[in-house]
Amino acid sequence: MTDAPTEAPAGPRTVRAARGTELSAKSWQTEAPLRMLMNNLDPEVAEHPEDLVVYGGTGKAARNWEAFDAITETLKRLEADETLLVQSGKPVGVLRTNVWAPRVLIANSNLVGDWATWPEFRRLEAEGLTMYGQMTAGSWIYIGSQGILQGTYETFAAVGEKLIAEGRGSALGTRREGEGPLAGTLTLTGGCGGMGGAQPLAVTLNDGACLIVDVDETRLRRRVGKRYLDEVETDLDTAIAKVLQAKAERRGWSVGVVGNAAEVFPEILRRHRAGEFTVDVVTDQTSAHDPLAYLPEGISVADWKQAAQADPEGFTKQAQLSMAHHVQAMVEFQDEGSEVFDYGNSIRDEARKGGYDRAFEFPGFVPAYIRPLFCEGLGPFRWVALSGDPEDIRVTDEAIKELFPENTHLHKWLDAAAERVEFEGLPARICWLGYGERHQAGLLFNRLVAEGKVKAPIVIGRDHLDSGSVASPYRETEGMKDGSDAIADWPLLNALTAASSGATWVSIHHGGGVGIGRSIHAGQVSVADGTELAAAKLTALLTNDPGMGVLRHVDAGYERAVEVARERGVDVPMLDA
Repeated sequence: MTDAPTEAPAGPRTVRAARGTELSAKSWQTEAPLRMLMNNLDPEVAEHPEDLVVYGGTGKAARNWEAFDAITETLKRLEADETLLVQSGKPVGVLRTNVWAPRVLIANSNLVGDWATWPEFRRLEAEGLTMYGQMTAGSWIYIGSQGILQGTYETFAAVGEKLIAEGRGSALGTRREGEGPLAGTLTLTGGCGGMGGAQPLAVTLNDGACLIVDVDETRLRRRVGKRYLDEVETDLDTAIAKVLQAKAERRGWSVGVVGNAAEVFPEILRRHRAGEFTVDVVTDQTSAHDPLAYLPEGISVADWKQAAQADPEGFTKQAQLSMAHHVQAMVEFQDEGSEVFDYGNSIRDEARKGGYDRAFEFPGFVPAYIRPLFCEGLGPFRWVALSGDPEDIRVTDEAIKELFPENTHLHKWLDAAAERVEFEGLPARICWLGYGERHQAGLLFNRLVAEGKVKAPIVIGRDHLDSGSVASPYRETEGMKDGSDAIADWPLLNALTAASSGATWVSIHHGGGVGIGRSIHAGQVSVADGTELAAAKLTALLTNDPGMGVLRHVDAGYERAVEVARERGVDVPMLDA
């Protein structure tokens, strides 16, 4: 049976992806993007579904409701050799292609260089000509906060191991057997929305204490409801006392405090300096990439939207000034010995624009902790059970552990996710797999479908934040060894490769995560429907896509990437030139 999407007869529309095995479209290859688009707008998943906003302040799944309806109706009638073209959330054409071609090709927010500014983008958006697609919002593969959770978990694990290696953090106490690397530490961060909401759980899964600041109490309450955050306080003293108790007891616990990070971070810094307590780790994941999505000091949450709309330029300047105060506190925490890093939201550059000249004195998380993984083609591998049955995810979890029996780190993650992660929308899972592994997982899922061990096909995708799919000088490609941070050929090659390797839908976006003018990135999604054709596509796509990550880092001169290329047979024409 199919649990069909519903719409309220009056008031805001409610969208929910179908479950079950009955098709609304002509095949699973088109049913999958249809369900995933709808899943992005499920109230369990999206931040503001009534406005088509999925996450990240303004990241949308479709340009407007008329375009959404046209996309869904087109997907229902699309043939197996046709491709739907979507330009910034609007369906603009259907072309006859072939069965190996993507069923959907998406381009979001892309602007020519000199015009790639927030004011120009907003002018075009106001005229109904474009939309901000973020990363997985406009490419229909967002799975709620879980989508970034393992990457955040891996990052905080690396932070903890660094503290231990340097004699800080949990190394100051006796590390107990089985204890996570952040035990005995306190992390201070900001932003608990769709992306930032993964932070408190990622810290506590590593046994750390976390204090997370957000101006919007409803966001904090939502994360508690989904078990990403343990509790919420409106009083700073009470919140601090609770996380300090957890730190002393070396147990994972997270507290969200309602407040403006630009005000709260300096106050906590003052107490840190006074010796009241020690903050070990400081970061931030507010929606600083878009100044209109960052609330300046002195403006209430209730007045936020009206103030931003009434004077975007003035609001931007106020936000940048507040970000300067916010980042100044972060830099001074680093001066005091805390581990501080940018979590990829461009807050350093906005703070620089706000007049703070030390903004770039702490690193981004990719060069600090993640790049060695990227050199191996490691990155986010996510999948979704189109049946809607959580049992299908349990079956795939167990199958992945059997497929990679020696990877105890992966097993630990999957067990923790099964216990701690509550599904939002269609049941889904994510883990990090590398070159030579992802295609094995794809073929495994395809066999599970063919053998009837899961109830319906499995969608396989990833974040745009991956080893070879982004050019983003303030995040994924910051500080490249050869200075090629801003070279945007790589995500374009990645998208072209995905489109020619059997992906079901492919996307190229501009600005996601860090803002207009600061990144180009590509995404791909495939469907394991149990057929031989799907097996052939999955083999090609899930080999070539992470292979792009290895190639990218070989070209930049990373020795580990060169080793991986030689060990695993990646063909690099000028490797020995």
